[in-house]
Amino acid sequence: MTWNGEELDIDAYLARLGHTGKTEPDLETLRTLHREHVAAIPFENLDMMLGRPVPLDLPALQDKLLRRRRGGYCYEQNLLFAAALERIGFDVAGLGARVRAGATSTRAVSHMLLKVEVDGEAWHCDTGFGADGLLEPIPLQGGVEMQQGEWRFSLHEEDADDGVMVLRTWRPGDGWFDLYAYTQERRLPVDYVVMNHYTSTHPRSSFIRRPVLQKAGSEVRRRLVGDLLTLTRPDGTADERSVPVGELMDVLDREFGIELDAEDSAELIRVHYAGA
Repeated sequence: MTWNGEELDIDAYLARLGHTGKTEPDLETLRTLHREHVAAIPFENLDMMLGRPVPLDLPALQDKLLRRRRGGYCYEQNLLFAAALERIGFDVAGLGARVRAGATSTRAVSHMLLKVEVDGEAWHCDTGFGADGLLEPIPLQGGVEMQQGEWRFSLHEEDADDGVMVLRTWRPGDGWFDLYAYTQERRLPVDYVVMNHYTSTHPRSSFIRRPVLQKAGSEVRRRLVGDLLTLTRPDGTADERSVPVGELMDVLDREFGIELDAEDSAELIRVHYAGA
């Protein structure tokens, strides 16, 4: 098995999601698990802030995201999701994307997403893009538009010759906003190990300089970047405020469902808040 699905504690995974329905390799199950995963497991980079490596082997992912009820970023999220889907019986392929999200130059392939086949149809799945990410799978075909909760998404075929697809979200007043671009070239777990090493250790990586926590929701998108907490609504309005050191742990728990122990809390505050 490509994603080591046979090693997954499927009961622990389903319990983490709060899943009580059926688990058949059909579209209803795929949609439900995707939605529940995004709702239950937040996007976060706190281990990098704590000076720790980000292992991608399944035992480590299960320990962190299931047993300790932490979150993770794209590789952690989608590798766990891929293992669960494989265990249930889905045909799952890994893909790689170039994140755009307002970038003015071409970025390296550094984001993981999944292609899942159901009854002969391909679906674009991604539980690890954070606040702007999909809530549910979207059909993997150009020209598709989809409403998910209060948000709109589309897949645009940008270059038919090279097979470049672009996932976009709608922003009131601005129109379609490119999230990332990708092709259907299959990636293997070892490819993500290389991507993960760069993203979690390179001095230019945006993930090693400040805390980044995100959570997509049907009515609000939550972000904590550094000490700035932003809640964005579908009409484009947003509430922003700085989070003082004394409120950090409460915000992690209340907004993102993350509880750190006393030692990790103290270390996070030490490395992030100068003079704290």
